[in-house]
Parts: sequence; structure tokens; C-alpha cells
Amino acid sequence: MTGTLINVAAVLAGTAIGVAAGSRLPPGMQQRVLAGLGLVTAVVGIDLALAWRDTSPLYVLGAVLIGGVIGEALQIEGRLSRLGDRLQARVQRDGSQSTVSEAFFTASLLFCVGPLTVIGSFEDGLRGNIEPLATKSLLDGFASIALASTLGFGVAFAAVTVLAVQGALTLGAGLLDGVLRGEALHALTSTGGVLIIGISLKLLDLRDVKVGNFLPALVLAPLLVGLVSLVS
Repeated sequence: MTGTLINVAAVLAGTAIGVAAGSRLPPGMQQRVLAGLGLVTAVVGIDLALAWRDTSPLYVLGAVLIGGVIGEALQIEGRLSRLGDRLQARVQRDGSQSTVSEAFFTASLLFCVGPLTVIGSFEDGLRGNIEPLATKSLLDGFASIALASTLGFGVAFAAVTVLAVQGALTLGAGLLDGVLRGEALHALTSTGGVLIIGISLKLLDLRDVKVGNFLPALVLAPLLVGLVSLVS
């Protein structure tokens, strides 16, 4: 759990710096910071999505399409948004406009969708190697600064999501280590990249593709690889 705790600390520290810096930035500069984060996120997503070259793009396509249908039916994004709204209601009682819900939701997706979340947690849980999560912590820390400078302290609540998701993966690493290897891992990585591209579109204010509803794709991608290997 050491890597996850470092990641949580990086998110909280980045949020504190971002909130302090954001209050001193004019609105135009805040928008440029968020746009810059969106552009970098798009490049990272594209790079990861191209991992489908080491597997079949059909696994990624099937996972994204089927996962999107399942997520829409379950209204995953709506449920996550309502959780963010409840957090916002607790901390914003004066009726003024707040971005707590948006900050929590956007940061949670950005910090937990990428493949480093899985790979880093496995390395930490199985071998005690915190280097992947330390690298992720550095990236998340800078992303927290950028997000918090524009969306505010709600980004800090995403630290709870990081703790829950990465903590569960670290503790359950022994059960999943033999499954997420080879093609299955490449399919998961590529699918995660596609979802990260969706996050970048939201950060760039181009389109809200409701990435939350595509989260089942992260489970379906390696599952499809396993099913095909069983029947072939």
C-alpha cells in the first residue's frame, strides 16, 4: 500500500498548491492551464490506445461498445455525479455556485482510468516495487495542480477514490496477476487509453462523452481476450 499512500499524498499536495495558485490566476490563464492539461491528456490517451497494435483492435472496439451500453443501462456516470453532488452539498451550504462535484468526478476518472493504476498496484502488492506508482504520483500531482487551479479544492476528494481503487487492486493483486498479462494487459491498456481520450475531450470543452458510462469496458477488454482464448 506504500505506493498508493504516496499517490494519495501527491494528489492532496497538488490540490493545495493548485488552490493557492489558482486564486492568483486571472480567468483566462486558468482556462489556458486546463486546456494545456487537456492537450497533454489527449496525447497520453492516444499513446496508450495504440497498445492495440499488440493485440486485436476488435477486443478494444467490442469492450468500448458493449461497456458503453452496460454503463448507460446502469447509469454509472449519473450515480458518480450524484455522489459528487452530495459531496458538494456538504461543503457548499451558502447556495453559491461550486465546482466541487465536477472537480471530484473529473479528477477521479483521470487518476484511476489509466493502466498505471493497475500495473503500479500489482507491482506494489506482489513485489513491493513502488516505482510505477511513484511515477504515477508525480503525474497525478502535477495534474492535481492544474485541475485545482481551475476547479478548486474538490480535486482533493479524488484522493479517496485513488485510495479505494488502488488499495483494492494492491490487496487483490495475487488473485489477478495471472490474468492480466500479455494480450489481456494490452487490451486493458488500449481501452484505458480510449477512455483517457474521452476525458481529454471534456477537459478541452469539446464534448462530454460521459466517460463514466464506459468504465465497464476496462473489465470487458481482458475478459474478451480470455473468452476468445478459451474457444480458440
